[in-house]
Amino acid sequence: MGRIVFRNLHGLVLLDKPLGLSSNQALQAVRRLFRAAKGGHTGALDPLATGLLPLCFGEATKLAGHLLGSRKAYAATCQLGVTTTTGDREGEVVTRRAVPALDAARIEAALAPLRGRIRQVPPAYSAIKQGGEPLYLKARRGEAVEVPAREVEVHRLELTGRVGDELQLEVECGSGTYIRSLAVDLGEAMGCGAHLVSLRRLWVEPFRDPAMVTLAQVEAAAAEGDEALLALMRPVAEGLAHLPAVHLDPTQSQAVAQGRRVAVESAQTPVGPCAVFAADGALLALGERNAQGQLRVVRGFNLPPPDQAREPAAGIQVTPG
Repeated sequence: MGRIVFRNLHGLVLLDKPLGLSSNQALQAVRRLFRAAKGGHTGALDPLATGLLPLCFGEATKLAGHLLGSRKAYAATCQLGVTTTTGDREGEVVTRRAVPALDAARIEAALAPLRGRIRQVPPAYSAIKQGGEPLYLKARRGEAVEVPAREVEVHRLELTGRVGDELQLEVECGSGTYIRSLAVDLGEAMGCGAHLVSLRRLWVEPFRDPAMVTLAQVEAAAAEGDEALLALMRPVAEGLAHLPAVHLDPTQSQAVAQGRRVAVESAQTPVGPCAVFAADGALLALGERNAQGQLRVVRGFNLPPPDQAREPAAGIQVTPG
């Protein structure tokens, strides 16, 4: 096989991450297939988990931090009566306890305290860093790991089904929430312990109804050719689709491209974050308008103008050369 020639490719891929791969392994596999010079993902999924993993390439990587803090939703299954070292089925069994008789009221009573703004202890086997090192490395060496509790937000936590001692749940939560920890806490509230046996991420804001693509689909498209491959990539601007759009005139566009503030009409843009577009339609920046009508750049994008970019798929840009 010849050496891969990477290119400056700007866009998003809504990957349905396969079971067994880490988020970085999935990212690198897709990046090689697209031959994208620069790539990143917006919030890791454990190898056990499947589902939506937004991948950012080129200028879209500037959205990664913005999307990391977005609201997310999951479908999860937890096994009652068994706890593990990792809080999921990949760990070693720590305890086995009898599962008490449960009815809907008792399960709801255990779920209720896990909703809203709660304090949660992340798993010791996690990518959270202490002293510059991920906790899972310390845990694997057998070191005692103390993880401080932190506040997270669980917007919705519902029982969707039950098969024997397995509970199916749907969770809608904010950034930093560990579904493994929710499963563990739920098991303790029921007096029998629990661990996570499956997890699927359903959506990440603003991709509420994502048209996900599988790794197999990306591989097949790459074999077919560039047109089929790039048809799987979404424009950078879709990562800001949930925000108000501000369209500037040429003078304002030049000022914002240089990082300067501009005044925008209050009727056009509410106070807060917004997506800023140049007069030629190119995405210029993630911006923010203050109460005085001043628009500042939060993160600027260096995308080629639409008339200078090759666009094999609508809005997808490959920098010339």
